[in-house]
Amino acid sequence: MQTREKGLSLIEVLVALVILTVGLIGVFNLHVISKRGSFESFQQTQAAYLANDIISRIKLNRSELTEYSGTYSGTLSIPGKRCDVSVGQPIDTCNTFETRLWDLYQLDQQILGSSEVLDGKSIGGLDNVTVCVDAKVNGEVTVALSWRGMHKVLIGATQPTFVRNCGGAENNSRRRVYFINTVIL
Repeated sequence: MQTREKGLSLIEVLVALVILTVGLIGVFNLHVISKRGSFESFQQTQAAYLANDIISRIKLNRSELTEYSGTYSGTLSIPGKRCDVSVGQPIDTCNTFETRLWDLYQLDQQILGSSEVLDGKSIGGLDNVTVCVDAKVNGEVTVALSWRGMHKVLIGATQPTFVRNCGGAENNSRRRVYFINTVIL
């Protein structure tokens, strides 16, 4: 008399469940890591956009070049005139001084994330951001953005003193910095 068993034993099912669980945990961790990396990449892209935007604004208002120098962290109040041209808005004619005030106000609003609002709160900016601008008479301009990233990283290569001093302590392991050196003729 021969008996042939058909189906799976309870041990085989448990082993398969353990293997499946380990695999699913690995996939979940991979998803978390990729989301974190994607967010860090988004922040760096946003910092690059903001730095290039203020440089473009300075190029368009070259006569006020050195007056753009300073440290900005979202505390400027709205100037008297709106100097941007936008659809459906009245156009104010602005002199170079008023244009500079508007440019810096726009920068302040962008770093706070005012272009993306949820429940009355700005959510589109970088976390704990500081922008430092150093514009010299000869046209040399350095724009540095410093913000707090999501997780700790190793502190990298040495940076120029101006960049290192922008936005806080040099040894903050969550601190991210993006900077551009350029010349405006």
